[in-house]
Amino acid sequence: MSTRFFEMRTYYAAPGKMAALHARFRDHTGTLFAKHGMTILGFWSPADPAEAEKALIYLLAYPSKEARNQSWEAFRNDPDWQKARDESEKDGKLVEKIESLFLTPTDYSPLR
Repeated sequence: MSTRFFEMRTYYAAPGKMAALHARFRDHTGTLFAKHGMTILGFWSPADPAEAEKALIYLLAYPSKEARNQSWEAFRNDPDWQKARDESEKDGKLVEKIESLFLTPTDYSPLR
């Protein structure tokens, strides 16, 4: 049985900053996640257009909870991430709030 560990993250964008947040994930963050051992399973926007301007949801997988913690530590300390973050926020913060939900698959889940 798999021991993978999953994390669903929801980012709540600052008003008017969703396009910039999408650009940062598209152009920088995804590559850096892979560099640090994070497996991106997908990104989603709410189907309602008004909600899509407020929230971005994505799902990551890691080999274990410990690997998750190590990956995030390395990501946060990566000079490439720090540069991308700082450049993308030159006109103000992109994110007002982040929520993380840690998940373990059921024994009948096709994704484990």
